[in-house]
Amino acid sequence: MPDLELENQLRSRGYTTVCGVDEAGRGPLSGPVVAAACILPPDCSLPGVDDSKKLTPKKRELLYDEIICHALSYGIGSASAKEIDELNILNATMLAMRRALAELKCPADFALVDGNCIRDFPIPAQAVVKGDARSLSIAAASILAKVTRDRLCLEDEVNYPGYGFASHKGYGTREHMDALRRLGPCPIHRLTFLKFLDPKP
Repeated sequence: MPDLELENQLRSRGYTTVCGVDEAGRGPLSGPVVAAACILPPDCSLPGVDDSKKLTPKKRELLYDEIICHALSYGIGSASAKEIDELNILNATMLAMRRALAELKCPADFALVDGNCIRDFPIPAQAVVKGDARSLSIAAASILAKVTRDRLCLEDEVNYPGYGFASHKGYGTREHMDALRRLGPCPIHRLTFLKFLDPKP
């Protein structure tokens, strides 16, 4: 289970507001990529918090409220489907992460970032492979990002009916592919993700 060992190591080096950063939505064919940054207290205990992909939607929703309640500060940022098409998914993800950092009410002085890539961060940062399984603040950020994005998909279901966004969350399921062939792309689809797909039967 993730813990605060990495965060506390950084505090021992003089950093005071260490945040975890993670994203949700790099793989879907539609919608934004959403990132979250989260600063937890040094003695924070959040039983059940883990990599968001290991949790059920109901559990993520419950933990979302717990994280919001206990966090010293958190920020949510995103990059739209249009920005993904213009920048590519990696650069758009970095943009969403920087936007999440900018939304922190209490500015962070160090960021632990899930993954193996950091670009143009405004503060010192460290990439942590499988960070959402190691760092409690990264795991918390992963839940904030995932729940936020899933809620956006419910709005997409209302705004763009017929695609099934509420169920597949933009991923390339058979239901989604069938809807694309039937209806064609809508304004929230990532066109660069569809360029190798034939939308016709």
